[in-house]
Amino acid sequence: MATVDVAFLPAAFREYPIDCALILGSGWGEVLEPEAVHAVVPYADLPAFGAASVVGHRSELLLMTLAGRRVLVFSGRRHYYEGCSLEQIIYPIRLIKALGIQTLLITNAAGGINASFRAGDLMVLTDHLNLTGINPLRGPHDAEWCTRFPDMTHVYDPELSQILLRHGGDTIRQGIYVFAPGPSYETPAEIRAYRILGADAVGMSTVPEAIMAHAGGIRVAALSCITNMAAGLHASTLVHEEVLAETESAKPRMAALLRAFVADCP
Repeated sequence: MATVDVAFLPAAFREYPIDCALILGSGWGEVLEPEAVHAVVPYADLPAFGAASVVGHRSELLLMTLAGRRVLVFSGRRHYYEGCSLEQIIYPIRLIKALGIQTLLITNAAGGINASFRAGDLMVLTDHLNLTGINPLRGPHDAEWCTRFPDMTHVYDPELSQILLRHGGDTIRQGIYVFAPGPSYETPAEIRAYRILGADAVGMSTVPEAIMAHAGGIRVAALSCITNMAAGLHASTLVHEEVLAETESAKPRMAALLRAFVADCP
């Protein structure tokens, strides 16, 4: 795995250490209220990445000051279902590592499987299920990145997760996220199977990035906005517009939790 060259980025990215990084999923890109934005790079200008093709993803890399900290923000992501290579999907992780950033928060929109969840809830990921066979570490072993068989006991860092839980209030959820490749939503039978296996929410992202970051020694936390109940758990038809609408309604809580995490993260 080739080392990412960060020389093409504006000088602001290298002038001072960056405290943490955020990868913002569907609907999350509009919630930040930074004190300052120091640099913006369109994804189309990032080698080996490219612009996201999904509505709700802004496709910009930003360097900003948020809660008094210097933060690298990927506003939008690439997905496996877009036809992207795994190398494209995990490119942000390689860039984060090359910039020396050690803390990462990944966000997404997810469907609720846990019957106690409601649309608009926020869920801290405690673990994940990956039944797809998709793993970003597949292929020639990069000994500089990780051991051949990295431990996955705590992909989602307990200390970082506690920051989210502490600031999330009484309504914050926590649970297990199951990664589905998409782009079709899951069938009711699949959701029943995931529920039996212990999943609380389902989505089409996050897990490849989390695996890659954790294996590379980056501390990871992850946060879902539950935008709808999954197939078979409600009567309505699943549509992407519902995902965006629910993230809009949860925007104040999303913004407050991101700011609190950035302020308190190591």
